[in-house]
Amino acid sequence: MTSLTLKQVVEKALAEVGASPRLARKPKGRARTTTWLRVEHGFGIRHYPSGRHVYIVQLRMAGRMRTVTIGPATVLTRHQAMMVARRVIAHARVGNDPATKKQQVRNAPNMDDFIAEYWEKCSPNWKPSTVETASGYRRCHIDGAFPDAFVDSLTESEVTKWFVALTDRSGPGAANRCLEILRAAFNKAESWGYRVENSNPCVSVRQNKRNHRTRFLANDELTRLGALLASAREGEDRVEQVNATAVTLLILTGCRVGEVLGLQWGDVKGNRLLLRDSKTGPRTVWLGDEARDLIQSLPRVNNNPWLFWNWRFHKPIKTITHVWDRYRRELNFKDVHLHDLRHTFASHAVMGKENLQMIGRLLGHATVKSTARYAHFDDAHLLDAAEIIGASIERAMLTGSHASILPHPMKHDIS
Repeated sequence: MTSLTLKQVVEKALAEVGASPRLARKPKGRARTTTWLRVEHGFGIRHYPSGRHVYIVQLRMAGRMRTVTIGPATVLTRHQAMMVARRVIAHARVGNDPATKKQQVRNAPNMDDFIAEYWEKCSPNWKPSTVETASGYRRCHIDGAFPDAFVDSLTESEVTKWFVALTDRSGPGAANRCLEILRAAFNKAESWGYRVENSNPCVSVRQNKRNHRTRFLANDELTRLGALLASAREGEDRVEQVNATAVTLLILTGCRVGEVLGLQWGDVKGNRLLLRDSKTGPRTVWLGDEARDLIQSLPRVNNNPWLFWNWRFHKPIKTITHVWDRYRRELNFKDVHLHDLRHTFASHAVMGKENLQMIGRLLGHATVKSTARYAHFDDAHLLDAAEIIGASIERAMLTGSHASILPHPMKHDIS
């Protein structure tokens, strides 16, 4: 079916719903935005800079995405436009010859082939850590999840059913991450022409509620941890010294674990760390005197660029999770994770009266909203704040009360 044939279908359908076939003319100028109407797949209103609003229907034919103009929204009712759109979609579906159907199959791969293509084209631009994590989710939960579906036919209900089952099987966090991967893949499917615009079946699927952690170390807990880390840094085991230094640096800088373990001597510039890469891209970490002295205490070897080096196995340290697990068992910090040390840095900064913008800069956050999730208060600071606010309000109330009972000044007759 050609564009000319589709135009004839539109003109005939317009006549059948009582509208002029001339309404099918495409407006001049480039469209600004399109509002997709959920009543029919590919049916929407296209808005032009001139102020015109035109009903359109978008569909795939012979491997190509076609946009068909139905008519102005100011003349046609939505019901009329929808009836024409359905007629066009029906003709496009039944009007293809076998050669066209083969072309469609080639341009609309099944889900497993599409995910493989997506990975091949997009993963080279990801960070190595992202590739490793996302590949694990793909291997366990995405590959083979939709064995009979094609990328252009997968529906929201099928994705929802898969998401609910995955949540029950692997937990809410894993399901959310897999949904994010699938949503990004379908965004690419639209840009590559496999699906019509704004037809991503993952968009309307509601993610599981995230449980943001609020755990951080209070002053007495920091004292106990500091004593343990100091003892480890002063011990005879060189590997233990380096591991304890890495944990201490996490607390003093609020850096992520990967940012600290990935440090090289070339990244250290006086009182700054110039991170070549982080979750939000390259950034600067400012060092206090304690953190700077801690880094300078690390042993250095010629031609070895890494700060945190495993002297036992002669390779960079990639993880200290096992070290932290041992520390927290000794200190009975059962519910404290390594990332909670970053929460600790932010929370003590807030309790030290630093504002969120400043803390966000120190943590390398892209938005203040992210910083707010990290900033927590302990009970003592909350109690102090409540007492200060209460005392202030009480003073204001007493001042107003005294003012109301004072005698009014006498009015003197000066006539």
